[in-house]
Amino acid sequence: MAKIAIDAGHGGADPGAVYQGRQEKDDNLKLALAVGERLQNAGTDVFYTRTEDIYQTPYQKAMAANESGADFLVSLHRNSSEYPNQYTGVETLVYDNKGEKAEVAEAINSGLENIGFRNNGVKIRPGLVILRRSRMPAVLVETGFINSEEDNRLFDEEFDRIADSIADSILQTVAKNEDAVQEREEVYYRVQTGAFRNRENALRQQEKLSAEGYPAFLVENNGYYLVQVGAFRKLENAVRMEAALRENGYQTYITT
Repeated sequence: MAKIAIDAGHGGADPGAVYQGRQEKDDNLKLALAVGERLQNAGTDVFYTRTEDIYQTPYQKAMAANESGADFLVSLHRNSSEYPNQYTGVETLVYDNKGEKAEVAEAINSGLENIGFRNNGVKIRPGLVILRRSRMPAVLVETGFINSEEDNRLFDEEFDRIADSIADSILQTVAKNEDAVQEREEVYYRVQTGAFRNRENALRQQEKLSAEGYPAFLVENNGYYLVQVGAFRKLENAVRMEAALRENGYQTYITT
């Protein structure tokens, strides 16, 4: 299961956007903890850049996420504009519109649109430190405008649905990609009985093994002819095969 870093934007001496006493840093932290709780309840390992009202630079947050070993980073923010009620809607920012981060960004926007927010799209922002400095795929979510009465109403009245939607978007997209990677990188264990420069010598050992009932085959690698037996998904099966081959006098080791 992937490890997710959750960043609550701003904090401490940096309140972020402010509107009629409402501070962005507070909304961000409340939502970050709620999304993280849902991810943890689904069995996901979660790292928070902050869980209280403290100040960190975006660089410090990116470095903390990197050091945590997280596989994906979601930074939660709220937008603002020059005049109250000038704009509404959600948007998600990415370093570039490629790969897993783009998929998660689209999923988050679509989910929040279904709740009632205007979908302002996915925007490319390579200059943002939290996106540029993180080593894992990352998105920055602007969850509505803090100086929009309509967006604040949605944020407050539909808060649980918002947290559910963001968590589900992360889980579904990251899990899908994780499964695809595991399929591409599926490991098979083999028992090797010999490595020969001469192909004829390798063939003789392969034929001997086959005559004894072992599923032996040749692999050519860097000028050597490798004689290997079996292709096991479970290591314990390869160990049993190795023990049988050793008992019959072969010098063996397990490879993948």
